[in-house]
Formats: sequence, C-alpha cells, structure tokens
Amino acid sequence: MSPAALFRATLIGVLSLATTPAFSQGPSSTLTISLDEAVARAVGASHRIAEAKARGEAATAIVGERRAAERPQVAAVGGYTRTNHVDQFGILLPNNQLRVIYPDIPDNYRARLDVQWPIYTSGRLQAIEQAARLEEAASVHDVDTTELDVRLDVTRAFWGLVVARESQRVVDESLARMREHVRDARNQFEAGLIAPNDVLSAEAQEARQRMLSVQARTTREVAEADLARLIDAEPGTRIEPDAPLVPPTVDATFDALVAAAKEHRPERQALIQRVDAATARQRAADAGRRPVVAVAGGVDYARPNPRIFPRVSDWRESWDAGVNVSWPLFDGGRAKSEVAEASAGVRALQARLAEFDSTVSLEIRQRLSELQSNKAALDAADAAVRAATEARRVVGDRFAAGVATSTDVVDAQVAVLQAELDRTQAIASARLAEARLNRAAGR
Repeated sequence: MSPAALFRATLIGVLSLATTPAFSQGPSSTLTISLDEAVARAVGASHRIAEAKARGEAATAIVGERRAAERPQVAAVGGYTRTNHVDQFGILLPNNQLRVIYPDIPDNYRARLDVQWPIYTSGRLQAIEQAARLEEAASVHDVDTTELDVRLDVTRAFWGLVVARESQRVVDESLARMREHVRDARNQFEAGLIAPNDVLSAEAQEARQRMLSVQARTTREVAEADLARLIDAEPGTRIEPDAPLVPPTVDATFDALVAAAKEHRPERQALIQRVDAATARQRAADAGRRPVVAVAGGVDYARPNPRIFPRVSDWRESWDAGVNVSWPLFDGGRAKSEVAEASAGVRALQARLAEFDSTVSLEIRQRLSELQSNKAALDAADAAVRAATEARRVVGDRFAAGVATSTDVVDAQVAVLQAELDRTQAIASARLAEARLNRAAGR
C-alpha cells in the first residue's frame, strides 16, 4: 500500500471513531404536531399556569374572607370553672329561716350564644373588601401573563426544533453530495487525473461533515427534549414539527402595535388593578382613625347564672343586647404609619406602571426592528443559496471536465452548506422575532 493510501485509510478510521455516537437509543414513538397544537398542550400542562391559577383561587378566597367581616358573627361559647369554697351569706327572715343570698357553689357551668355585628366602620371594611376584589382581578391577569410567557417558550422551542431538524437535513444532504464527490475524486486519482492531496482533502471534508451530522442530530435531540418537556410528552418521543419553513408577515403598524400593547398587555392590566387595590387599602388605613359602631348581644344559660340574684345552683337563662361605639383617640401613631405605608405602596405601583408605559414603545420598536432585520437577512440568505448552488453546479461541471480542482469542489460544497444553514437560521429567527413581537403587543 502506498504511503498516501495508508495515510488516507488511517485518517478515515480515526475520524470515523471520533464521530461515532457512544450509545444508541431504542425505538421511540413519533409525534407529529403543529405549533398551535403544541401551544395548546403546553398551556394545559404548564405547572407555572397551574401555580398562577392556584394563587388566583387564593385571592378569591381572601375576597370571601373580607366580605365575611362585614356580616354578623355568631359564636357558641361554653365553659366550666371550679372555684374554692366560700362561706355562704344569707339573711335571717322574721320566721327565723335563713335566706341564702350567696351560696357556696364551686362548680360553675356556662353556655352562651354570642352575636357581634359591625354596622358602621367608617368605610374600612368596605375598602378592604374592594382591595381584595381588585387583587382577585389582578390575579386573573397574572394567569394571562403566565400563559403568554408559556406560549412564547413553546414557540421558541418549536422553531428551535424546526431549525435543528432542517439543519440536520441540510447537513445530511451535503454529506451525501460530498460522498459522491469523494468517489469521483478517487476514480480520477486512480485514472491519474488528480494528485493524492485532492483526494485527501475531499475525504477530510467528508469526515468533517459526518461530524457536523452527528452534532446536528444531537442538537435535534436536545431540542426535542425541550419541546417534549413543555408539551408534557413522554421522554424519548420523536417529535416531527408540522410547520412550513416560510417567513412571517406583519400586518400592523408601529402605532397600532403600541396601542394594542397598552390595551391588551395583561401585565399592565394587573398593575392598574393593583394600583386601585393599594388606593383602597390606603382608604382603609385612613378609616382606622374614625369611629366604629357595632351591635352585640347574646343569650346566656348558666349554673349559677351570675346575672340573676340571688345566686342559685340551677340552670338559668339571660340575654343582653347593646350598641358599642369605639373611637381611637390616641393610638401612638399607628394609624398614621399605616396610612403612610399604604400611600408609599400606591406611589410605588404608580411608578412601576409609568415605567411600563415608557418601555412599551421601545420594546415594540425593538421587536419590529428585529423582525425587519431578520426578513432582510432572509432575502440575502435566499440570494446566497441561489448563487452558491449555481456556483457548485458550474464548479462540478468544470471538475468533470478536468479544469477545476477537488479543492474548488469542496469549497463550493461548503459554501452551499453554509448558505442553506444561514437561510434556515434566518427563517427561524424571523419566526421567533414574530412571536416576540406578538408577546410584546399582548397578542
């Protein structure tokens, strides 16, 4: 064997070992899914959305708790008390009989049905309930926000899988062409038409593209795993994205997108609700400095009943009803501090809302610029694919005629490979930019 042939065989063997996967996967099911189907599955299976909904249910429960504070509160109270023995106290009647007025009764039993009802709180309880209702409404917008984030994550993973799948296809097709070129180069070498180094260069490029094929397959597997996690598919499921690799279209102007974002972005709606809720809590804190009127009453059934004189060791009942007025004249500055805290919370939320409005236009502008630049890059990538494909055809004809070297063919093949990969990446980037624009606009 000649030194050139020995070197060639050694190089091919080393590269083959380097690019062989260390393990093989068993057979797995295949799931063909569109972007809309993937989004629907992810929304239904998302743990983040489930968490946001659970927080919303907690906010709804808090509304019921605040509402209950305005209603009558009825409680049943019972108890037993053991006291020490005391000397009985009585009065001697004219007939020389002792009338016991305060007997020795160490065992005391008591049962009471108690009613409390705040009928006027200077608007405090109403303001607290209103704040809870606004927080409940804000939690609904939090769910919408989380759903939009999940949709964006699924879209990113979906188009990432499309890119990985298309990249693998491009690399595999290029590898097939390179193998054909290697066979042609070997034939020409055996015919004495080209030098050994041309064959070695072609074989080295073929080995490199086999390595790229392995990397592309690994990238696809990772992308599949990411999308499978989001849509709650079984681990190891082979996913075939059902989506044409075509560029997106934008059907809205900048001003329309900004208006839509301010109107539909759930984050903004939640901030508005929370500003109103903080304002209601401020009113509730301020009402803490004003009087509160409540009615109270109850029925006692006790042995002995301390409301009945003289005391007797019998079960007796009694009742009471009244109106209580409470007006905190001095609380050490507590109400004032609560009002200041609530007021600061309102200002903080208002500042956050103003910051959000100030960045909406910038975000929409950035997303539009990304989409437009990606579309321009796609036009350039299309032109590059056409030019590289034609150049490869011309070089192939020249090589067949013996007026071009194997290196020229390899370079032309690499140029086509790079151009097609660039086009695939440009389309996926444009699709992802479209998804980010829709997320920024709240669509």
